[in-house]
Amino acid sequence: MTTQPDRIIIFDTTLRDGEQSPGASLNGEEKLTIARQLARLGVDVIEAGFPYASPGDFEAVQKIAELVGVEGGPTICGLARATRADIEAAAKALKPAAKGRIHTFIATSDIHLEYKLKKTRPEVVAIAEEMVAYAKSFVDDVEFSPEDAGRSDPEFLYEVLTKAIAAGATTINIPDTVGYTTPGEFGAIIRGIKENVPNIDDAIISVHGHNDLGLAVANFLEAVKNGARQLECTINGIGERAGNAALEELVMALHVRRQYFNPFLGRPADSQESLTNIDTRQIYKTSRLVSNLTGMFVQPNKAIVGANAFAHESGIHQDGVLKHKQTYEIMDAQSIGLTDNQIVLGKLSGRHAFASRLKELGFDLSDTELNNAFLKFKTVADKKKEVTDWDLESIVNAEIQQPPEIFRLELVQVSCGDRARPTATVTLRTPTGEELTDAAIGTGPVDAVYKAINRVVNVPNQLIEFSVQSVTAGIDALGEVTIRLRHGDRIFSGHSANTDIIVASAHAYVNALNRLYAFLEKQQEATPEPATATL
Repeated sequence: MTTQPDRIIIFDTTLRDGEQSPGASLNGEEKLTIARQLARLGVDVIEAGFPYASPGDFEAVQKIAELVGVEGGPTICGLARATRADIEAAAKALKPAAKGRIHTFIATSDIHLEYKLKKTRPEVVAIAEEMVAYAKSFVDDVEFSPEDAGRSDPEFLYEVLTKAIAAGATTINIPDTVGYTTPGEFGAIIRGIKENVPNIDDAIISVHGHNDLGLAVANFLEAVKNGARQLECTINGIGERAGNAALEELVMALHVRRQYFNPFLGRPADSQESLTNIDTRQIYKTSRLVSNLTGMFVQPNKAIVGANAFAHESGIHQDGVLKHKQTYEIMDAQSIGLTDNQIVLGKLSGRHAFASRLKELGFDLSDTELNNAFLKFKTVADKKKEVTDWDLESIVNAEIQQPPEIFRLELVQVSCGDRARPTATVTLRTPTGEELTDAAIGTGPVDAVYKAINRVVNVPNQLIEFSVQSVTAGIDALGEVTIRLRHGDRIFSGHSANTDIIVASAHAYVNALNRLYAFLEKQQEATPEPATATL
């Protein structure tokens, strides 16, 4: 019998399901950067990817298993369809991890059986049983998911789960694959499993859900009340279609309302002990990192991590908060890592002080990354009177997510005005080391810059998103620019920060073009037919 925990296990699938968001594709180094931050955040399980899907995904999972899945670190998980090839790839990629988990799945709803799998119920039961046992031959920790469980016949679901647990599954995950269920229905599914799967106490019940109706977090909290002990979620709720249940919302709901949830986990109602292992002070930083690397901005009114989450404009609210924060705030902004700290680093600050502050903020940079970030910091410090922690995070994030520097922007110059035709001149260093200069006219300064860059690089692409946001308040604030390009059916993102948004825009565009160019160079390499996954 598996010992049922009196806390909630946080299973983060940002690097697997979250990466399936349109345009959110991450390279191996970006995945490793996020995985390291997830470890600092304190997640229990990191689903690092789908190893069989591509050589790149395999390498990313393997590297995360080696460098993040160390002794005392999180469990590293790899997704695998219920096939021998998928399971073998996952096992090989996870081998370096101190704690590895294979997560295998097969659909159980009648609509999936008839139209997708074209298999009978007995065939699915047999496959689930055989493949769980096969995964168990590689690792002790095996998770099984009946895809589209939310629309599966309950009696058939109980049968599949019973067989999977008997075959060695230690975690049983119940996915609401299409975000169809309501909280009451989802809670009833978990309760039914507890009451009708005879060996359910030999496994942990997990839940995975999509947010198509905006109910994913509510569904998960209802599942906790009915016996679920693992929550599969993503940072900022990113994922396919409308996304997944958001980690930050789940964790803070369990934190703020722990006295309400305590009895459902067998704890005294007045216990102040945290219900998760998450270091909540790392939440905001993790949110920002994922947003920057994926190019997916967080909406201002997003719960917990949105720009307005702790903002008060109403005079009545402002008056109340000034008198006592709890009149209109149910949690402290500092509890998620938000501070108003204006650090005393400036243009006279040395490299040692800079490195020490980055270490305090949780950044672990290589010597090259640190040197490059320090040079960027000095440039910013010359233009700003005060450099904040948020500025530092933006500088470092822009540095650590740089793609291979194939084309290098050497100069950007624009001329524009209400009675002038926006004109841009750019100079780029090409992969051969040659410096090329060109100019273009556009509908605005950024459009002119991009047209000039395109004339030099000459790689077909379509700009599908251009976003600018201010890192801090003030006329001298850093401007963060994120752009996304489409080439064929692939999307490439670029990110940069600068006090001059035209310069930031140019660097972000070159970043994205470098990713595109690197992809085109690798396209000639033979790769297996790409696999697809969903839960």
